[in-house]
Amino acid sequence: MDIKRVKDYIYWLYYQYLLITCSYVLEPWERSMFHTITVTVFAMVVYTAYVFVPIHVRLAFEFFSQIFGGQPESTVS
Repeated sequence: MDIKRVKDYIYWLYYQYLLITCSYVLEPWERSMFHTITVTVFAMVVYTAYVFVPIHVRLAFEFFSQIFGGQPESTVS
């Protein structure tokens, strides 16, 4: 893809975002506050998923491996 098509596609995605969130009707300062809050919440969700999802997946794997007859791990190495 050439640069102009990528640029137009990014503008189109941004326009879709404005339409979906109805933020095109906001004043510029309200829009900047809305975007700041949206980006902050999104960043917190991504961070939480990055930190806590692997722990829960490991715990669920250990739980289901014990239920379905997995060998218990030895505490003595």
